[in-house]
Amino acid sequence: MTSETAHKLNKTIIPTAPLPDPIAQTIDAVIALQTQSEKNLSSHQRILEGITAFFGRPVFLYCTLLVLVLWVIPNLLSPRFGLPLFDPPPFQWLDVLLGGGSFLMTIGVLIAQKRQEKLSEQRAQLSLQLNLLSEQKIAKIIALLEELRQDLPNVKNRLDHEAEVMKQAADPEAVMNALEETLILELADLQRDAKEKAS
Repeated sequence: MTSETAHKLNKTIIPTAPLPDPIAQTIDAVIALQTQSEKNLSSHQRILEGITAFFGRPVFLYCTLLVLVLWVIPNLLSPRFGLPLFDPPPFQWLDVLLGGGSFLMTIGVLIAQKRQEKLSEQRAQLSLQLNLLSEQKIAKIIALLEELRQDLPNVKNRLDHEAEVMKQAADPEAVMNALEETLILELADLQRDAKEKAS
């Protein structure tokens, strides 16, 4: 028995159950969002993002270091062998090359980041919509449970103030306004504390 055959026999297969419909639909929606974003990507944007992705790999660092070494060492050793210098110290051409490369890399990274931010905003919007929908569903479930509790003859009928409040779905605008007001108050407190410490 070869080691490859033994490895295949020892490989554990984990059975997976099919996902419930709502979860599968959510996954499909996220995949569709990503797929649509990739389909709408122009060829020059795709090339630019491929190049930008290369900047983040270790091989790019090694290539850059190799170019620097191959640029600096021959320029430093050329006078010993009587060879002409193509960029004598302080390496002005190397500075221009590195500055231009850095400029182009920065623009490439910013362009790729902008698209990623747009995708993140779309995902955040989808997540917000799903959270609001979930909140409404939870409120409905609580309301149905309260109705069921009141209808059951062997359960003591009592008023549950917390359940009454939770039966109502939250108003997103009211939540946003409350968050903004709280944030403004906290920022004002921080600024006041900073002024008190400074004086």
